[in-house]
Amino acid sequence: MKNIAALQAVVTADGFDREPTAAELDAIETEMPVVLARVELLDAQIVTLDRTPSELDQRRIRRAHRRVLAARRELSNQAAAAVTGGAA
Repeated sequence: MKNIAALQAVVTADGFDREPTAAELDAIETEMPVVLARVELLDAQIVTLDRTPSELDQRRIRRAHRRVLAARRELSNQAAAAVTGGAA
């Protein structure tokens, strides 16, 4: 019979059992427009899984894809501005 007491410390490690830091929450908030745009694109794609996409479905997917690209571009521009100190 194996003793599991030695493994318990690994299972209940406190490094994973903590709240997110303020910096992590800020990073999540900064990336939230990209996440929401990707969810919208995924929703549009899911609708067409079991049927042939109509013209309206295709427009919705293209529009959602453009929103993802715009959100990514905005996030990249914010990151570049932060690195360069606001000068583009």
